Amino acid sequence: MRQVVELMARIGPSDANVLITGEHGTGKEVVAQTLHKLSNRAARTLVAVNTGALPEGTFESELFGHVKGAFYRRTRDRIGRFELAMGGTLFLDEIANVPMRQQAKLLRVLETGELERVGSSRTRKIDVRVLSATNADLPAACAAREFREDLYFRSTP
Repeated sequence: MRQVVELMARIGPSDANVLITGEHGTGKEVVAQTLHKLSNRAARTLVAVNTGALPEGTFESELFGHVKGAFYRRTRDRIGRFELAMGGTLFLDEIANVPMRQQAKLLRVLETGELERVGSSRTRKIDVRVLSATNADLPAACAAREFREDLYFRSTP
């Protein structure tokens, strides 16, 4: 535990994206909360999303938001989790469960710091630190082509 605490103390104040790995029940969310509290973003929001529980059809809307009319009977704009976490931290739990198609969209946001709400052509700049967590063996998932290697490297400091 001492090594984990020392690592959190060292990485916490940075703006680096961090991948937190470990078995179920090992405190990955506690680590994410601690990293956020140790960061320069601590006064801002920590938004947590269980990406594994998001249906594929709502993934983009949940993370990136959508504009009025983008979906049937959507009468208002909706901001996504990235914008909710603006200036703060976004915690993506169960990152290994994100489908490949959505991984590409997530990667683009991490690489560019920009997103577009579903149904919009307006690009928005975002300033969010991303913490991700999984209990999966991501290097093995990359080798099996079940997880994007470039997203894996974008998620680690």
